[in-house]
Amino acid sequence: MNSNLTDYYTQRAPHYDEIYQRPERLAELDAITDQVQELVDDKNVLEVACGTGFWTERYFEYAAYVTATDNNPAMLAIAKARPCFKDPDNVEFQVADAHDLPSGDFNACVAGFWWSHVKRSEQSAFLSGLQKKCGSGATFVMFDNCYVEGSSTPIARTDSEGNTYQIRRLPDGSRHEVIKNFPTDSTMRKKLAQHARDIRIVRGQYFWILTCVLR
Repeated sequence: MNSNLTDYYTQRAPHYDEIYQRPERLAELDAITDQVQELVDDKNVLEVACGTGFWTERYFEYAAYVTATDNNPAMLAIAKARPCFKDPDNVEFQVADAHDLPSGDFNACVAGFWWSHVKRSEQSAFLSGLQKKCGSGATFVMFDNCYVEGSSTPIARTDSEGNTYQIRRLPDGSRHEVIKNFPTDSTMRKKLAQHARDIRIVRGQYFWILTCVLR
């Protein structure tokens, strides 16, 4: 069984956007879209773990400029191939690890479905790095899955520091152990407290969204 997250998403890339087609989740996804569009309006955005560009496509026309990053070339290839990015004048894609982000004149950051894959022991370092890249006063928005019994993939195990893992199966039959944390509001507030202010969390049935201002 493979536990390498990059390998998993490389193999899953062609099928990744299927997760956004579940009818019962569409209303919440649209609500998140509306909020992200409002938050990035006329801002210079750094997107972390943009994946296939699904979310980039949903908000880029509202932003002044978007630097969308991911450490997975297979995912970025799909993002770049989207028709809306054929001749973009305000979007660029870069291969970059979330823990080693590019520099730029950013005043907003978007991270969709990324926080759940960050080990608890690495979260503070990620947030500190983000502060250095975006600077004090930058808007930060992130959103991710809630755990829904009967809908979410079951938790297979929990490690010594509290990270939870799922076993996921791809169309080729391969099995992959993937870190997938489902933090409480209290846990997120405590983790972000020294890095951000004005922390707001809205939790639906399937997704949560957190907005804040970096210190």
